[in-house]
This record gives sequence, structure tokens and C-alpha cells, in this order.
Amino acid sequence: MTIILDDSLNREQLYPFTATRHVADIRIGILTIREKWALIERNASKDSLTIPANLIPTADNAHAILASVTNDKVVKNDDKIKSIHYPWDVFLLNDWAIRKDFELITKGRKSQPLSSTNKTIAPENIFIEQGAKVEYNTINASTGPIYIGNNAEIMEGCMIRGPFCLGEGATLKMGSKIYGATTIGPYCVAGGEIKNTVMFANSNKAHDGYLGDSVIGEWCNLGGGTTTSNIKNTAGQVRVWNNKSKAYEQIGLKCGLLMGDYSRAAINTSFNTGTVVGVCCNIFEDSFPPKLVNDFTWGKERYIFDKALQDITNWKNLKGVDISETEKKILKDLYNQ
Repeated sequence: MTIILDDSLNREQLYPFTATRHVADIRIGILTIREKWALIERNASKDSLTIPANLIPTADNAHAILASVTNDKVVKNDDKIKSIHYPWDVFLLNDWAIRKDFELITKGRKSQPLSSTNKTIAPENIFIEQGAKVEYNTINASTGPIYIGNNAEIMEGCMIRGPFCLGEGATLKMGSKIYGATTIGPYCVAGGEIKNTVMFANSNKAHDGYLGDSVIGEWCNLGGGTTTSNIKNTAGQVRVWNNKSKAYEQIGLKCGLLMGDYSRAAINTSFNTGTVVGVCCNIFEDSFPPKLVNDFTWGKERYIFDKALQDITNWKNLKGVDISETEKKILKDLYNQ
């Protein structure tokens, strides 16, 4: 069966992450939604079925999703079938999603051996892919599974509680403190204290500072000492920008930073609870940044487009890649809106 993933109903309210990507390319758990479907539905045929891209498939709910869509039924969140409607759903559902992806990826497979230099709890819930380097760390998988991707590295002295994913080629710096449910996506560099956060891919939070209940897009960089507030000091409801309604709405007690692709923050930046940063922002402030930072913001001014592209190119070159023509077109269209 050929699955067509339709994101037309959810794109606007999943800003800032859908400003530069299809809903299906949002990472939640270990994999993106598109990658999950690719593993679950391997056999293509002439038949095709259109499915809302925000539904999160798992090994045990894919049949129910397909059946519901085939019968034109509205698929609602329940214990088995979940979906993302707002950007904060990504970190709210990440615990569940890591566990489901771990089952999907590791079923019938054997982990690479874990070095005896590590101190582990529940090592049966730890899966290490080929080429990963993990030495002299404390790893507690009794609270959830831990997945370490191909050629990833956990440097010495890290303390990790599951559920946790370190993606392919990603690095966790020395002495990091990681709480579940956290996903450090492919080729990211992470350090300091991180809790219940998803970093999509190729982004850096390499130094000390707290990042909690947050979602960070691709090609972002958080300078040393950057810290997020994830709960109000009144313990009241957090209000976060809803791009579809063009208003702030209460979402619960916790939300840190929601940062779009290609954005960066200077050293010692402090983000208020429930801050939304758009695409391609360069944040440097002498106080808290605003709770909504618009696309292509440079300090308190608007980024010059050619300068923005050059800065993105510089950051991508650090990881040995270049900006594509497709990326340039997407960014130019967004800049002109």
C-alpha cells in the first residue's frame, strides 16, 4: 500500500516547525513520523491511502489507523492512537513515542555490547547500534528504554535516565545530566542539563545550562549558559502562542522553548516560560527575549536575507554540508510572506 501523508489540516498550528518542513518530517520519539510509516508499511502496491500526517503510527496501532481512515472515521487520541496538533504535543508525547519506537526498531535484533566501564540499571532496556561509543557513564534504563544510534558518542561522566534517544552521529558531551523523556536527534551535540526535550537534527546545545520541556528544530545553536524556564514561578498555567488562532493559549503547567529551524541564541540567553522562536533568528538580548520572536529576527531588527543565508551556510559547513537550493527557496518564500 502506498501511504500519502496529508498535512493540510495541521500545518499552520504546528508552527514554527512546519514553516520549513512537512508535518510528517517532525521528529517525535526516535524517528520522524515519515520514518515510522516507512518501517511499518514496507510493502508498496498500486493501492494508495491518504492519511492525516499528524497521526503517530506504531507497530500496534497502524492497522487501526488504516482501518479508520479507510472507513472515513475520525481518528481520536486514545491509549493506542495519538497525534500532534500543536508544537508542544511533541514533548508532551515524547515519553510514549520513544517507548513505541524502541519496540519497533529493536524487535528481533541484538544490541551491540555495552562496555563494562559503564554503571547501568536495567541494561536489558538499553540498545546500542554499530559504531556507538559509550564509556564511563551512569545509565538508568529502569525508568524507560535507552537507544544509542549508529556512530553516536556519549562522552565520559554523563548521567542518563530513560526514556532517552541519542540519534545517529550525535554527541553527548562530558558530564551531561539527561532526564527522560529526551531525544537528541541525528548529528546533534548536547550537553548540560536536559529534560523532556526533543532536538530534531544537526542542532547544538553543547554547554552548561538547562533545557526542559522544549522542542528545538534543525540547525539551531544555543550558546553556552543558555537556559530555559519551563515552569512559572507562580506555578500557574503557561500561555504559548498559537499561530493558527494568532493568540496565546493556556497549555498546562510546563513548557520551555519552541525554536524553529536555523535559529541561534547568544551565550547566557535566558528564555521565559513558553517562548516561541521562529525560523532563522539570531537572538542576543540584554534582557529576556520576547515570548514570540518572529521569523528572520536579528537582535531587535530584521535579518537581511542574503546575510541570513550566509550565516546558515557557515553553520552547515561546520558539519560538512552546504545549504541546498530547495532550502534557499523555502526560506526565500517564507521571508517574503
